[in-house]
Amino acid sequence: MRNELLKVARGKQQLSVPTAGEMRLLQILWDREEATVEEVVDAHPEKEQPHYKTTQTLLRIMEQKGFITHESRGRVFVFRPLVSRKTIDDLSVQALVSRNFHGSAAGLLIKLLEANPIKKTELDELEAYVREYRKRYELGDRE
Repeated sequence: MRNELLKVARGKQQLSVPTAGEMRLLQILWDREEATVEEVVDAHPEKEQPHYKTTQTLLRIMEQKGFITHESRGRVFVFRPLVSRKTIDDLSVQALVSRNFHGSAAGLLIKLLEANPIKKTELDELEAYVREYRKRYELGDRE
């Protein structure tokens, strides 16, 4: 299943992990559900607004990669996402686990616990989730 997540298919094309710039634009499109190039540019904070042409080019690249699609409405293109947040989240986490932790999800969890302070309530939630996960997949203490 790990390789399946890394190779989510969009038609005949494999979906890759979006770049940081692509993620910013996807976030805007997910929040708005659809937007023109101008609306995407205007959704950025005023001091961080990208150039119109740069945004237009990046949206076209994202369309070629299968992340988004567009339709013509008069003289403007309206873009909307083709992939869900969950799909990209799953793909991104799996790529991180594969690339940085030799495929070990436990390795990622351990590093998260070591690297960041965690509140007792959050730790309790995680423990409850692990217990539920064990029950769901019948993973007692056996290896």
